[in-house]
Amino acid sequence: GAAGAVGPVALITAVAISGCGLGAGPAPSAVHLTVTREFGATVVRSFTAPRVKGQETVMSLLMRNAKVGTRFGGGFVQSVNGVSGGQEGGEPVDWFYYVNGIEASKGAASTNVHPGDHIWWDRHDWSQTDDVPAVVGSFPEPFLNGIEGKRLPVRVECAAVSGYACQTVTQRLRALGAPAAIAAIGSGGGAEHTLRVAVAPWTAVEGDPEVEGIERGPRSSGVYARFSRDGRTLTVLDQDGRTTRTLTTGAGLIAATSTGEEAPVWVVSGTDAEGVNSAARVFDSATLQNRFAVAVSGAGVLALPEASP
Repeated sequence: GAAGAVGPVALITAVAISGCGLGAGPAPSAVHLTVTREFGATVVRSFTAPRVKGQETVMSLLMRNAKVGTRFGGGFVQSVNGVSGGQEGGEPVDWFYYVNGIEASKGAASTNVHPGDHIWWDRHDWSQTDDVPAVVGSFPEPFLNGIEGKRLPVRVECAAVSGYACQTVTQRLRALGAPAAIAAIGSGGGAEHTLRVAVAPWTAVEGDPEVEGIERGPRSSGVYARFSRDGRTLTVLDQDGRTTRTLTTGAGLIAATSTGEEAPVWVVSGTDAEGVNSAARVFDSATLQNRFAVAVSGAGVLALPEASP
């Protein structure tokens, strides 16, 4: 549901919010906390070393480092530093959070923070979808610290194993300390609890049931762009789901999505091999930081959803 926190109201009442952590375990180390608006376009607060005390939940960490207003008995974030959810321009906006680039599966008051976690709160319009299962903007997470404190094996699945895009993506992951294996795309096997990165033109990726929702737009995939079925065009969308531009040859996409409980799947894809190479070239923290997804074209890197003109 909205903010990943409306649904489990039963969980919410179990944790009284007093601004302190649960206190039982040790304080998590190397935690990052980012608070943004409009799909990461505006940074409200960013902490590379937020205050922590004892075992924190996502909610207690936010409350310790920002001014937070809550509702639904303290389990749902209504405002951060005076910026509230509600309606904007007739559309619903609310606060959502992601841990290591993965949408919350339960309320913030019942999600523990683990060492190295990147916690990202963003307030955005959810008229098109209240479900963005995965985002790329906490890169190099989830490749380094994984999910819920467990590192996962990483597999880069490539159309051209010895090509520039495959080698670039793999080397960057390894340089960051994520031991990535390489496989030919479509070779299957071992996918469960593995972080997969598909590096290939869309025509080679689209048969993958985990990611083919990217052909159907944000309601299906959480990605504010759509590949055509033939893979030759990439339509870029704004927060209202309107087309802002249609990219053809040489267009690339870096995005993450997920179907249900599985680990997210990342795609470094494009309308053709040139587009895949362009996407691989910008597969780095500087480009991806605080972005839900990015498209790449002759015009440069576009944050998705694209801001309305």
